[in-house]
Amino acid sequence: MPDDVVAARAAAEEASAFAHPPVEPDVTAAYGDHPDQVIDFYVPRAEAGPGGPAPLVVVLHGGAWRAPYDRRHITPFAGYLARRGFAVANVEYRRGDGSSEPGASAVGSVGGAAAVAGRWPDTFDDVAAALDALPALARTAVPQADARRTVLTGHSAGGHLALWAAARHLLPADAPWRTGDPTSLRGVVALAPIADFAVAGKLDVCGGAARQLLGGDEHFEDRRPYADPALLLPTGVATTLVQGRADEVVPQVVAEAYADAAAKAGEVVGLTLLEDVGHFPLIDPAADACAVVAEEIAQLAW
Repeated sequence: MPDDVVAARAAAEEASAFAHPPVEPDVTAAYGDHPDQVIDFYVPRAEAGPGGPAPLVVVLHGGAWRAPYDRRHITPFAGYLARRGFAVANVEYRRGDGSSEPGASAVGSVGGAAAVAGRWPDTFDDVAAALDALPALARTAVPQADARRTVLTGHSAGGHLALWAAARHLLPADAPWRTGDPTSLRGVVALAPIADFAVAGKLDVCGGAARQLLGGDEHFEDRRPYADPALLLPTGVATTLVQGRADEVVPQVVAEAYADAAAKAGEVVGLTLLEDVGHFPLIDPAADACAVVAEEIAQLAW
């Protein structure tokens, strides 16, 4: 396919995903003192499965861990899941320095490097703290939810964070985020995740975002064991990757590298590849790919 056609399709997909108005949460709860240490909760609007309490889907947004991209851009996806009968927790976390104030929203290509990606160790501190606080917060915010049926999902950089969060029990012994086995976690559905930092670095995914997240080239290799999901295997957690074959932002080979690493570690990771789908339809309620994502979540949740 000609490059100009590929670029036009990718631009149209991104525009569609960002065209939806933000969906306001039912409850917002803080898990820390920083303005970005909050979780938005959405109550289920329908029955998701065979009755009883609703599964809890934890959403970790993408945006290359950069400040201009906050949780609001993924609220239409969170609202979509709530309409499918899930209880939803949309997690905010501290991201890299940029021109936006905490909590501000911006739209634009995630492939650039206008803002630094992530904060070490703050981004990881926040995701770990949010998930540790989540069961208690959810009991109050969404009493309809069954925290024993929790599925993590995340898009792009958020897909990385979802895979990382499910592997905290495999972190080095001196890692402050290390936990015991994630017994309450039913699974992970990672959407076009930045799942293998070595491959992402070679491809310069999102303008070198993975290297920036870890503090630059001087820290990249020594911090990878604490941050790279491809080095934290096997997790023992049911995991599915959903990836568009036409994704030019986080190419298919990144997800395949993670799946290959899992196989070498003795773990089978599902890899759902969608034809003629780029980066953003996975979180676009108007796209067929989003329905595929919801079904993958349901398969793990029930």
